Amino acid sequence: MVNGISGAAGFLPSVRAIESGKTLALANKETLVMAGTLVKELALKHKTAVIPVDSEHSAVFHLTRAFGAAAVKSVILTASGGPFRDAPQESLAHVRPAEALRHPTWNMGKKITIDSASLANKGLEVIEAHHLFDLPAEKITVLIHPQSYVHSLIETHDGMQYAQIGKPDMRAPILSALTWPDPCGLQREPSAAAWTPGRFSLEGMSLSFSQPDTKKFPMLRLAYECLRQAGAWPLVYNAANEIAVEEFLRGSLSFTGIPELVSRTLEAKPWPVFTGIEEVLRLDSEARLTAKGFCS
Repeated sequence: MVNGISGAAGFLPSVRAIESGKTLALANKETLVMAGTLVKELALKHKTAVIPVDSEHSAVFHLTRAFGAAAVKSVILTASGGPFRDAPQESLAHVRPAEALRHPTWNMGKKITIDSASLANKGLEVIEAHHLFDLPAEKITVLIHPQSYVHSLIETHDGMQYAQIGKPDMRAPILSALTWPDPCGLQREPSAAAWTPGRFSLEGMSLSFSQPDTKKFPMLRLAYECLRQAGAWPLVYNAANEIAVEEFLRGSLSFTGIPELVSRTLEAKPWPVFTGIEEVLRLDSEARLTAKGFCS
């Protein structure tokens, strides 16, 4: 089953797919952000697999399989930086939804596009990578790569880095998930070539990389903080962000108000550790109500 639902609405479909014994091709990162440990335990119980579809995680997944998990010291997730990558920090308070929806590389839905503009999407991906690859926060880094040709990298224990490079086209990671464990689908699928983005050449290209500005885009910093806090913090981060994005798109919250609302929600109460699916759903609802309370 391919889960491409946006947001927390995709959590239960993922759970039901795993419970039915289906291999889950996961494009819904919130599934692992909300309850990664529970989902992984469920997959183990039902003897099925979770295959990442996000281009970044798909890249790391296949690089890890090529070198072996024991060889991987850390992972580097790339990010386009969104439409405000080079904008002055003081200008972000006046950003309008239409401006935030102009992603420079990808054509996505409104929620994910706003998340990309705030770097919340990359924050969610950091948390997702933690669960997919069993790595602590300090072993997951983010680099801004505006060209979006390097989908992600791994670093091995000898200090070398290995990248997956190709066109920014979701057909490749979707195909690799649908044909797993064949890494590219071309070995078993005669028609697979029609699904691929076509030949890619680095000739004449310039690739640039830089550190993300977490002062300018605090949603990424908050994601790392949530990952270190563990428990329900990543769940609350996601729930509060979904409410914040809704309010921003309605025009009732500023762009810089998104991380402010998420931070206030995280600090509102001592969020408990959960042990079951029903608790996950209850805490998700509670976090949303808490965030909405700050908007009224």
